[in-house]
Amino acid sequence: MKVPFLDLKAQLAPIREEVRNAIDAVLDATAFAGGPFVEKFEKEFAAFCGAKHCVAVGNGTDAIWLSLLALGIGETDEVITAPSTFVATAEAISFAGADPVFVDIEPDTCNMDPKKLESAITPRTKAIIPVHLFGQPADMDPILEIARKHKLLVIEDACQAHGALYKGKKAGTMGVAGCFSFYPGKNLGAYGEAGAVVTDDEELAKKIRVYRDHGQPQKYHHDVIGWNARMDGIQGAILSVKLKYLETWTEARRANAELYGKLLSGVDGMRIPVEKDYAKHVYHIYALRHPKRDALMALLNEKGVATGIHYPVPVHMTRAYEYLKHKTGSFPVAELAASEFVSLPMYPELTNEQITYVCDCIKDFHSK
Repeated sequence: MKVPFLDLKAQLAPIREEVRNAIDAVLDATAFAGGPFVEKFEKEFAAFCGAKHCVAVGNGTDAIWLSLLALGIGETDEVITAPSTFVATAEAISFAGADPVFVDIEPDTCNMDPKKLESAITPRTKAIIPVHLFGQPADMDPILEIARKHKLLVIEDACQAHGALYKGKKAGTMGVAGCFSFYPGKNLGAYGEAGAVVTDDEELAKKIRVYRDHGQPQKYHHDVIGWNARMDGIQGAILSVKLKYLETWTEARRANAELYGKLLSGVDGMRIPVEKDYAKHVYHIYALRHPKRDALMALLNEKGVATGIHYPVPVHMTRAYEYLKHKTGSFPVAELAASEFVSLPMYPELTNEQITYVCDCIKDFHSK
């Protein structure tokens, strides 16, 4: 049996006509850069998140970067985040002119460990970016409490956590800003690049709107040095179509994760994802941890099961961040996790038969 890691065609098939009609509407209106279709999606996504404002941008990296710029974070500042994330989290900090400072992760969730957060704060620290890795929110209450104590801003990297809940609150709505990616493979994915910032801070939303449009509050009047980070109209229209299905797709992901967990429970030497009692996990990624990761992936590949690694190198160990002079052992929990991660196929259209086959292959690996 062939089990793809992701199957975007299976998701497109039942909504193809709606998507085609949405694209045709943009073509008919010739509203290609920003415009009414983007504005419509902004209102819909703000309502979905329970936020007052949504600012659509070009991608998730833009969302984090422009949030930092709009909050006045730049040279000489430090921003704390986790080393277990896609590099974009740190890139956005760097391109704002600040330095990323890392805090090790919890071994079960692989999210930022709040118990290690306070020791990383210095007089230069201006903000904290917790990452809701794989679709499960970080433990936000202690993070927010520490931030309040030290008068720090909290920007949520919710790029993998569309619709996830922390104690009933939507991911992205607990800090001053929440940043989302709509990369095609995300739980809510565009058909190209797209992202957004949600916030309850009207002034912050206004500033990000200026930064995303070449620093102009009105055409050809440039108040700050901005960037071209607008969402295009076609992506806005497509996202409006897909947003209607997000909750249904999320429940399918959760059912798939439940079946994986049931079939893989009790397999020795392997960690399966956990869902904390404070969270509603949306399973953007279903990442196991296995001490013989490479051998397991090789067998799964032979059996026709596609897998991935999210992420094989913690950010502090990448060549791009050598200048921070971290050594092996600086963040041991993140480093161990990176050596063990293996991501299994996870998408709403995955069938029970496919999941059972994947789990049988994993059990076969262990039996040998």
